[in-house]
Amino acid sequence: MSIWAEYTRFFREFRRDFHHTGALLPSGLFLAKALSRPLDGLRAPARILEVGPGTGSVTRVLIERMRPGDLLDAVEINPYFASQLEERIQRDPVMRSKRDQIRIITAPVQEVPGESVYDFIVSGLPLNNFSTGDIRSIFASLERLVRPDGTLTYFEYALVRRLKAPFVSKSERRRLFRVGRLVSQYVQAYQVRRERVFMNVPPAIVRELRLKPTPCESSREVVSCQVS
Repeated sequence: MSIWAEYTRFFREFRRDFHHTGALLPSGLFLAKALSRPLDGLRAPARILEVGPGTGSVTRVLIERMRPGDLLDAVEINPYFASQLEERIQRDPVMRSKRDQIRIITAPVQEVPGESVYDFIVSGLPLNNFSTGDIRSIFASLERLVRPDGTLTYFEYALVRRLKAPFVSKSERRRLFRVGRLVSQYVQAYQVRRERVFMNVPPAIVRELRLKPTPCESSREVVSCQVS
């Protein structure tokens, strides 16, 4: 599939199901690399979960970084995107070479079974589209699924809530405010890395969180851990 065909199909799904798609275009290469960065460097074989892979722009970069023994579960709530991702894996030589290490799950992340299963979670979910109840449910599921030493990486478009506010209804502004306040609480409690990605449409901020931090990884404990 050409890049323009992928964009066209992605935009079609954006119009049909904005709530779960949330973006006009797939994530760009620079954003995909920033989201995949935790997989670089020395590490043991890992279980990886990608949430909301869409048409697979981030998935391909994750697969490029996969090593022998790694396993990737891609959970996609949109059946059309799930089928397109399956087709892309079969067509793309890089993705097809690791097909036995990949599983596609067509379901919401809340239905993915298990506890402390994944070393790395990469999320492309459009949090700004959800209610605060949905966001709490999503983060509860991610916290359940990630291992104690594992990381969650996700992105948000820069300033999107502030830019949308003047053009939406009063109730929608209140919802966006509540979403921003809730997401900020997770960021303040668990963020270990932030990376701005200007080479994306629109520009984005990648955040890496440890939802089950050890005492020395908690920002409130850093000084005492270093002293000891």
